[in-house]
Amino acid sequence: MIKVITLLCRKEGMSKADFRQYYETNHRHIGEKYLSGYATHYERRYVRPSDPSVQYGLEPDFDVIMEVWFPHQGAMQTAMAALAQPEAQTEITADEEQLFNRSKTVSFVVDEVASTMPSLA
Repeated sequence: MIKVITLLCRKEGMSKADFRQYYETNHRHIGEKYLSGYATHYERRYVRPSDPSVQYGLEPDFDVIMEVWFPHQGAMQTAMAALAQPEAQTEITADEEQLFNRSKTVSFVVDEVASTMPSLA
């Protein structure tokens, strides 16, 4: 499994609620359109508003963690080639301009290691 994680920041002046609403009702459909047939999982993890009682450290400098899982390297490479096509780039970029501060976008591939934890009694 190949996992790509992207940290995304909302556009200046956009509320967290409006950001999430736009992403889930508009932008995610573009992701689904171009990732279908290549990715096995497309997930968004939104940063919750600060709550001092559960905040561990500083407020993060991003609003959502996007994860895309691919079954193997070849599927990821094929998806990236499809996303790089001019038609896809035009559509994606135009919508991203409505939503993200694109200068802060960070993407990376991760290796995942999980621990098996005992269940609570």
